[in-house]
Amino acid sequence: MFTETRVRVASEPPVELFVARSRNSRREPLLVIHGGPDWDHTYLRTPLSRLADRRMVILPDLRGCGRSTRGLTDEHYTPKAATEDLAALLDALEVEQADVLGFSYGGYLAQRLALSAPERVRRLIIASSSVLPVPEDAFDHWPERTERLKAEAAVWSDPSLSGMELTRAAAFASASANVWRAEVLPEYLEVLHEVRFSGDWLRGWQAGTLPSARLPDAPRELAALGIPLLLLHGRQDMTFPVELVAAALERIPTARGVVLEEAGHMAHIDQPAAWLDALESFLSVDAG
Repeated sequence: MFTETRVRVASEPPVELFVARSRNSRREPLLVIHGGPDWDHTYLRTPLSRLADRRMVILPDLRGCGRSTRGLTDEHYTPKAATEDLAALLDALEVEQADVLGFSYGGYLAQRLALSAPERVRRLIIASSSVLPVPEDAFDHWPERTERLKAEAAVWSDPSLSGMELTRAAAFASASANVWRAEVLPEYLEVLHEVRFSGDWLRGWQAGTLPSARLPDAPRELAALGIPLLLLHGRQDMTFPVELVAAALERIPTARGVVLEEAGHMAHIDQPAAWLDALESFLSVDAG
């Protein structure tokens, strides 16, 4: 279903991205940017693998993540560098233009790619992410979120954990917050067991030196750009509040939003069929 390769995208320092790609090289390409960022792409393979017979699905691991180049110094882990890697990856794969899906943190990188190289992006999907900042009080009146995140909070305060062990422990501890439906939690935990976690990006985040991935003027710039844009979100997302979807649509009139009921941050796990249907429906629209 997927071929797996390593692709050189930078020379100073040398960076290779591990890339899983469906074999339909003549089909329309869909570049998928994972979140974390200290995760890899594998938690997104399902349900995206169902598109493998109809599109060229491109699933890279970001620098410092999964099976891509790791062990760089902290200054080489920035949103700008990661975005440049993605543009270079399209060059290496001889993909002139692609539909781009960015998930969670990857949603910020997808926006950056669209705004820095608009000729490379045909349609843009921001999934379980936001083009607007998250207000500090966004979740103040949601006690269930507080309860579901208690285990993760304990992990982050554990001094015995660091690096990839901390990233991995936090991912498992936050599982019940990231999926909404209790019946899919066992499946999600199985997915997490396959993720190759890292801690390369974590160092800069903990030190306060990691630049913000969100572009402050993104709503205005995306509206001016006019690229077809889909905001795909779960109603019970505990990372990016669902209210930001409606607020973004007011600022970007050409965008469309799909909010899935009974779905959390990992909406593609909670509601895989509805999530994929929304994606395919958007991708079937003429980009103009």
